[in-house]
Amino acid sequence: MSKESNQFDRLVVTNVDVYTFKEGTLGCIKALASIIINDQFVIRGLRVMDGENGLFVGYPNDPFYKGENMKCICQPITRQLREHIENVVLEKYQEKAAETEDDDD
Repeated sequence: MSKESNQFDRLVVTNVDVYTFKEGTLGCIKALASIIINDQFVIRGLRVMDGENGLFVGYPNDPFYKGENMKCICQPITRQLREHIENVVLEKYQEKAAETEDDDD
């Protein structure tokens, strides 16, 4: 196999942007996020959500599906990738939230 094909053997988040909201603005949505995977593919519209078990990352929903039939436009297939995305997005969210708290003081 060529060296180029190896770059797709593992998906890695190479950039994260998080946009936090003021407390209580959008209910359980704490922030929106965009990620770039392998410096080649962007996913926008990720949501940092506060659920019963703490913070988690929600994926963009297809606007044509509502209610019980709601479906995500994109989502990781493997647990490993889901955990990787959640870890980097939530880490960046925590950094941004801490910056916002410092600015308010």
